[in-house]
Amino acid sequence: MTSVPLDDPSSAPGQAPVVHLCAEYWPYARTGGLAEAVRGIATYQARGGRPTAVIMPFFRPVRERFDDIRPTGLRGSVRMGGRVETGALYEQPVEEGDVRVFFVEHDDYFERGGIYGEGGGDYPDNFRRFGFFCRFVTEVVLPRLVHNPFVLHAHDWHTALSLVYLRTVLADTSTARRASTVLTVHNAGYQGHFGTEVLVDLGLPASLYHWRYLEWYDRVNVLKGGLAFSDMVTTVSPAHAKELCTPDGGFGLHGAFAHLGGRLVGVLNGIDQGVWDPATDPEIAAPFHAGDLSGKPTCKAWLQEALHLPIDPDVPLFGMAARIVEQKGFDLILGSQVMGRLPAQFLFVGEGDPRYQDALARFAARFRDRIATRFEFTERREHRMIAGCDALLMPSQYEPCGLTQMRSQRYGTLPLVRRVGGLADTVEDGVTGFQFDDYTSESFDGALVRAVKRYEDPDAWTTMMKTAMANDFSWPRRVREYDVVYRAALERSGLFA
Repeated sequence: MTSVPLDDPSSAPGQAPVVHLCAEYWPYARTGGLAEAVRGIATYQARGGRPTAVIMPFFRPVRERFDDIRPTGLRGSVRMGGRVETGALYEQPVEEGDVRVFFVEHDDYFERGGIYGEGGGDYPDNFRRFGFFCRFVTEVVLPRLVHNPFVLHAHDWHTALSLVYLRTVLADTSTARRASTVLTVHNAGYQGHFGTEVLVDLGLPASLYHWRYLEWYDRVNVLKGGLAFSDMVTTVSPAHAKELCTPDGGFGLHGAFAHLGGRLVGVLNGIDQGVWDPATDPEIAAPFHAGDLSGKPTCKAWLQEALHLPIDPDVPLFGMAARIVEQKGFDLILGSQVMGRLPAQFLFVGEGDPRYQDALARFAARFRDRIATRFEFTERREHRMIAGCDALLMPSQYEPCGLTQMRSQRYGTLPLVRRVGGLADTVEDGVTGFQFDDYTSESFDGALVRAVKRYEDPDAWTTMMKTAMANDFSWPRRVREYDVVYRAALERSGLFA
């Protein structure tokens, strides 16, 4: 490699290097919270002095948007079943001490228009695409990138096979002996289910098709394999870690999650509190902070005017910025019996399932003076919505962590959430927001009525705003929790930080 190894002797001593593997990393590729979460973890690990690298596929959209990514000179081949596949490694130039970001090139697999698929469907060879990525990284890249004990931190099913390869077909290599393994499950609803024939394609022995490893209801389950071969497993909130061990919350893998015992840990995601700060946010109509909230009504009036809603400070404005899909609770919203009658306004921002978008559009058409929609998501629109709204809606069916409810509290915009996953961990009912339990429109409506009634008491509402704005959702706090996880992984594998 033409670039310096990650664990160069000049690196900060006392902290084992960490290599993150992911399919998404902001700002290069993003479809949801995964890209931001990995970015946050890696950025603050590097700032804390830990040598940190991220490796992801070199997707065509990345190549087209970032023209300063350069080849490292490293090329190599790996055997995938009966095939020999060749790839190359590229790197984004960064300042010394920043996160090192690498990209794996393979034109047949990654020179496509999408990350996971196109036209609403997945690429049928995703097992082969991400299998090659994992094998290439573990067999070709890691031996040249790290020379001392390190942590390999995989994210979601797309990179879970790296842990399988490392602990099976590559177990006798010096790289495997130096590696501690951590898998973070950001969304257990996506597991990588494939037919049993893929084992040959992936170059894995048939013995791994076993209930302890990859076998799952007559299918291969890639995420399950990652769980089996991880020293430690994390998910993105303490409450969600418990949910994953239950039949209702484990997405069919509750037995595998429960079997992990103390190896499963919930660590909340964080947010960049420098970016999400109403005192300095350049995207909003007026700045404000907990000591001077006078800019908040200006932001609300600006938003009401932009939405063609009546400019009325006396009615609460509820906003929702999310992918418009079933998981986010749109069935509850569309089944509400009170939204059209309450003295309140509502804004829905996002894009997704046309079925829900059409229903929301019809809903808004019935109540033009109370409900607005914007079916195109942009980060600027999200900033302005959060700053201008009084409350945030997140009635999710499930929510491993969630980020928007953290961002909104920074702006004194009180979240109304279902008591699941990270929403349960980050919103305190009646103190920093409003919670409800049952996944029904009736339960959702009850929380809405409570919130509107609380808004009618300005002093009580302002107290809740200031309490919410004082919460610490920063990444440095979360990174310290990952330090504990890494130490446990290193000790479990017989290595030391």
